[in-house]
Amino acid sequence: MTKLTEGQHRVGVKFNPSGSDEVDRVKRKTADLIDQLEAISLDREHPGARAASVAMTYYETAAMWAVKAITKAPNE
Repeated sequence: MTKLTEGQHRVGVKFNPSGSDEVDRVKRKTADLIDQLEAISLDREHPGARAASVAMTYYETAAMWAVKAITKAPNE
């Protein structure tokens, strides 16, 4: 079994009970954005470390809301 990247782990790329291709796409793209910033966030000497960490959290949050928007059932 291949270890997930930080982004894949944070957005839960393996969890998609709806089987939605749209959900998969949102999660993959978000994971890529998080992974792009991971090295900066881990380098505490980098002036943008905190900003990268905050951005990663907001990307994760945005992905959760996007998945909710995609999978929201109508109010019947």
